[in-house]
Amino acid sequence: MNTETSTSSRRTTYTPDSLLEVAVAVFNDRGYDGTSMEDLARAAGITKSSIYHHVKGKEELLTRGVNRALDALNASLDALDTLEPLPDAGELDRVEQAVFRAVQILVEELPYVTLLLRVRGNTEAERAAQDRRREIDRRLAGFVERAAAAGVLRTDLDPHLASRLVFGMVNSVVEWYRPGPGRWSADDVASAVTHLVFDGLRRR
Repeated sequence: MNTETSTSSRRTTYTPDSLLEVAVAVFNDRGYDGTSMEDLARAAGITKSSIYHHVKGKEELLTRGVNRALDALNASLDALDTLEPLPDAGELDRVEQAVFRAVQILVEELPYVTLLLRVRGNTEAERAAQDRRREIDRRLAGFVERAAAAGVLRTDLDPHLASRLVFGMVNSVVEWYRPGPGRWSADDVASAVTHLVFDGLRRR
């Protein structure tokens, strides 16, 4: 068997999803601005023309990557929105579920969330992602504000500040969490974060 031909054949079996996985890894390693189409082609082991068979360019790959994270986060918030109206005590439970699910998504979709948190707003695609992320932040803050209005948060904490601190803690997971055998699961990390947060937030 011709090894070169066999290797070339394997390299041309990319799908849009598997190509996206490679592109997101390169973006996270080199930075989006520092990544060229040549870099993506080299990492994928295919030609640039093969990449253009799947996408228009690297901006489309960026959009697909960040939208994977954004869509998952929005879907979880949509599900929580359908729970209202809740009794007063349930408003803090809603925030706790939002935090738990946000951490789960972050761990499960780690490369895509990492990419989302690193976009700088230098292109239209990046600015669109930042706008969607700000809307998610606004929705999350709304959950915290409702819990504060229901009287189930500590009264010495500003709800806006609490929201920023809580979800800043959630986002920081991307800086240290690495999946692998023997590592914590998504549920392990989500449980740890929610226990740390809500033992401090809940009104006693």
